[in-house]
Amino acid sequence: MHAGDDVDALEKATKDFVASRPQLFGIAYRVLGSTVEAEDILQEAWVRWQNADRTQVVEPAAFLATMTTRLAINTAQSARVRREAYVGPWLPEPVDTSADPQMGAERAEAVELAVLHLLEKLNPVERAAYVLREAFDYPYGQIAEMLETSQANTRQLVSRARKHLAAGRGERVSRSAHQRLLEVFLTAARTGDLEALEDVLAADVVSYSDGGGVRGASRIPVFGRARVARYLAAFAPRFWPQAQVRWVEANGRPAVLVQFGEEPVALLSVDVSAEGIDRIMWVMNPAKLTPYVASLTG
Repeated sequence: MHAGDDVDALEKATKDFVASRPQLFGIAYRVLGSTVEAEDILQEAWVRWQNADRTQVVEPAAFLATMTTRLAINTAQSARVRREAYVGPWLPEPVDTSADPQMGAERAEAVELAVLHLLEKLNPVERAAYVLREAFDYPYGQIAEMLETSQANTRQLVSRARKHLAAGRGERVSRSAHQRLLEVFLTAARTGDLEALEDVLAADVVSYSDGGGVRGASRIPVFGRARVARYLAAFAPRFWPQAQVRWVEANGRPAVLVQFGEEPVALLSVDVSAEGIDRIMWVMNPAKLTPYVASLTG
């Protein structure tokens, strides 16, 4: 092979990888709930792609998706051990879907923070099967090949994931209803209005604060309408007077970025069902907030 052929082959390899990159990132991010880990996987996939015998590859996109999925499953298996040692509740790293329409362009539900948080309880193979089917609409036969399992088992993996999600979330509401309830909640939280808070919270609401041990975030989830309302009302006078709020989008849903001056301190996101707000998520860990805020201003 001549040097010119090598250059052409690498150019084609680069082109194929770049064309697939948004989807590869989407797969890795949804399986892991972490943009940092997803980027690491894409670096690894790129190295492997350059070193692969690409003359044998008929469909580069399918080959790259399979490789990325398998790398993501391996990383997820070791990430589970790390997350068990994490201080306080672990929440997925938020992404700005308004800046990256590709990220929310597939089936939107499979990128919501609440869904990624619930998927964390599944094993990595179940999670990957769900992501490939629900977010990217891969046929069961292709998912079975990617996961090196049978088609019947693949259907079972996806079905188990769906059941797990259905058990963990009530019927969702429209985007406008979601936004409206978050606005009412924010006003009530800022003023410490106990009655207004109880009005918008579902009976079995849970509030999670992910500070990673760095911030003064609650290290255990708070459960139940009355307890969550009291908890929010109690910290209102300490937290909100110095705060500026900015409406943003995170993982396909309206969210609120809370800042003290120039410093971001929390991303507030909620999950809303017909019963009211049933999951409150405060992402406060600077390692997760900083990249998100950079993507907003970048």
